[in-house]
Parts: sequence; C-alpha cells; structure tokens
Amino acid sequence: MSDKPFEIGFLLFPNLTQLDLTGPYEVLSALPGSRTHLVWKDRSPVAAGGGLQLVPSATFADCPQLDLICVPGGVGVSAVMEDADALAFVRRQAAGARYVTSVCTGALVLGAAGLLRGKRATTHWMSRRFLPNFGAIRVDERVVRDGNLFTGGGVTAGIDFGLVVAAEVAGPEVAQAIQLRIEYAPAPPFDSGSPERAPKPLVERLETLSAERMKSLDALTRRVGAAAS
Repeated sequence: MSDKPFEIGFLLFPNLTQLDLTGPYEVLSALPGSRTHLVWKDRSPVAAGGGLQLVPSATFADCPQLDLICVPGGVGVSAVMEDADALAFVRRQAAGARYVTSVCTGALVLGAAGLLRGKRATTHWMSRRFLPNFGAIRVDERVVRDGNLFTGGGVTAGIDFGLVVAAEVAGPEVAQAIQLRIEYAPAPPFDSGSPERAPKPLVERLETLSAERMKSLDALTRRVGAAAS
C-alpha cells in the first residue's frame, strides 16, 4: 500500500443492520495505512435497527474520494433505494473507487444505483431473488467477486467478506493476521445458518413471517430496477 491513506467508506442510513457494517468494519479498519469513514447526509447520529446509535464521521459533501465504498443492508435499504442524494453519492464514489462493495441487502442499493447490471452478485438469502430485477446475475454464495465488485451474503457473511477484501488489498498474510487478532474461528452451536442446512419447518416459518416484506421488496426492486436500467 502507498503512503497515501487507503480511504474506506461505509454508507450509514437509518435502520441499517449494524452487524452488516460493524463486522467488516472490524476487519477493514485494521488494514495497514487505511482510514475509515462512516458517511451520511449530515453528522447527526444515525439509529441502526435495534437502536444502536452510529455517528457519521463524514458527509456526502465532504467525504474524500474513497478507494473502497461499502454499503451495508437492513430494513432501511428500502428508503435508500429511492433516496436521490444517497444514490448520487454511491454512484459518484463508485466511479472513482478501486473497490465497490456491499454486505447483505446493501447489494440492492448498488442495484438501485445502476451498478449491478451484468454483474455476478449475492446478498441475504431471502433477497437473492431480487438481484435479477437490477440486471444482476444471482450467485448463491457467501462472498462473490466480479471485477472490482465484491458482494457479501447476509449479516455475519460481512466478516468473511471483509477478510476476502483484506486479502485482495493487502495480501493473504495480512488478512490472516486480522482473522487471528479478532479470533474469527466460527463454531456455531446450531447448524441452521443457511436455508439449505436449517430445519425445513424453521425456514418455512421465517419465510411466512417475512412474506409481506418480501412482496413489498419485490415490487420496489422491480420499480427501482426499471428506473436504473
């Protein structure tokens, strides 16, 4: 890495899923020579889903050109997908960034910004069905790369995503050192972290509980995707 700081920026917005951001933040902010920004329209605290307050360190107006832009996901992406200022910021930064990235349903924001057309991408398992609405190629994997575009799956996949990107930016040894420092050695007490491995009744129950939101999100991504094409 050069003497110039490697500028990393995470998009903040109300009702984001904080682990979509804080997981990769913990990894990427440890990159040697990096400087990390939390970016929103102003510097007022932003409430993530669950109420955690996140304080922006930069605004759309004063954020430097980023080397890496990352968009997290969460319920709040529905509003961001139709937020002209946020989409303009993402497009502007993506045009000059070395890496354009997302975690979870942050991929839908990239799609709304017109950045997924013809690209292989992933997102949270419940929302992968919406990727083609933006002209993207759906890939059912935890981390997907297509050129300088890196997308991560749902929530905890953000840590895997962060390590993959860290290895790309600074090399495998640096990424492995970060993994060791944060003691990332997953050993979940249950094997139900994906729809393929979770008990079928559990998957069906979660899909039923989410049916109305998924129906609304389908309509929204079709409308926004058509406008972005």
